[in-house]
Amino acid sequence: MKILVTGGAGFIGSAVVRLLIQHTEHQVLNVDKLTYAGNLESLTPISDHPRYRFSQVDICDSVKIAEQFADFQPDAVMHLAAESHVDRSIDGPAAFIESNVIGTYTLLEAARAHWLALPEQRAEQFRFHHISTDEVYGSLGPEGLFREDNRYEPNSPYSASKASSDHLVRAWHATYGLPIVLTNCSNNYGPYHFPEKLIPLTILNALEGKPLPVYGDGKQVRDWLYVEDHARALVTVLSEGKVGETYNIGGHNEKQNIEVVRTICSLLEELAPNKPATVSHYEDLITFVADRPGHDVRYAIDAGKIERELGWKPQETFTSGLKKTVQWYLQNEDWWRHVQDGSYQGERLGLATADPV
Repeated sequence: MKILVTGGAGFIGSAVVRLLIQHTEHQVLNVDKLTYAGNLESLTPISDHPRYRFSQVDICDSVKIAEQFADFQPDAVMHLAAESHVDRSIDGPAAFIESNVIGTYTLLEAARAHWLALPEQRAEQFRFHHISTDEVYGSLGPEGLFREDNRYEPNSPYSASKASSDHLVRAWHATYGLPIVLTNCSNNYGPYHFPEKLIPLTILNALEGKPLPVYGDGKQVRDWLYVEDHARALVTVLSEGKVGETYNIGGHNEKQNIEVVRTICSLLEELAPNKPATVSHYEDLITFVADRPGHDVRYAIDAGKIERELGWKPQETFTSGLKKTVQWYLQNEDWWRHVQDGSYQGERLGLATADPV
C-alpha cells in the first residue's frame, strides 16, 4: 500500500514509520508540521529509504494537504498528528483545538475528496485510521477497565480535543461512508520519547542530578504500552480491522506513577552507577509536587477485542520494555541532547498560569 502518515516525526508516528519501512513493503509519505515535539532525527534509520518520503506540512492547511493527496495518491491514511501533552494543554489549549479538532476535520475532508475520486476497487480498500487515546474516557475508579463501549468523559483540554476528533471521524463514517478504523491507546513509552513525559523526563533528570517531580502522592495509575508494540497494533488494525470499528490498545501493565519512577531509579543504579557528585541514590531525587489540575486518577485498557479479533497482544512486559528504554537513553545521548537544545528545557508545565487567549 501507499500510506500517508500524519505526525510521522513524533514519538508514536516515527515508530510506525520505522516499522512500515523496515518490516513491510509499503510506501510511506510522512506529513508533519515539525512542531517542538517533531524530530526528524527519530527517522534517521530510514530517512534515505526509497519507499519513504517526507513533506513538512501543517494538517490545518487544506490546500497543501489536498496537494499531498493528489501527488501521493494514498491507499490509506494513518492520522497521528496531534498536540499531545496534557500539561501543555492546560497552559495553552488553543493549539490543541487547532491541531486536534480543526486539523482532523481538514484531513477528513481531504481524505473524503480523494476517496470519492478513486476507482471502485481502490475506494473499497481505502482506509482512514485515526489514532487516539484512552484519556477520552476520563478517569477510572480503583476497579474496571476502559472498553470500546465506555462513554466519553474527557477531563483536560487535551483529552477533550481528542474526544472531539474521535467524534468527527465517526461522523464522517456514518454520514459520508468514509471507511474508517479508530484506535484508543494507553500511555506509550520507549525509544525516541520527547523528554517532557514522565519516563524520559525521570531518566534524564536523574542522570543530571535534577529533582524527579512526582505529582501529588504519585498514586495515579497508568497502563503502560511499549511504543513498538503499539506500532505493530496500529499496522494490524489498518490492514485487518473492520471498517467503522474501534479497537482499544493497552499493555496490560498497570503501574502507579511513583512505582514507575522508583523502578527507573533502580534500573539506573544498575545501568548507570556513576552518578553526579551530589547524588548518593537516584531515589533521593524524588520530589513530590502539587498535583496538576483535573488529574485523572487511573487509566487501564481492556485490550481483549484486538487480541480476540485480530490476534495482537504486546510482546514486551513493563519490566523488559522499561529496561530497553533506559538502555536506549543511555546509548543515545546525542539524540536527547539535541532535543534539549531546542524549545523544551525540562521546566514544569501545566500550572494553569497562562493568560487566556
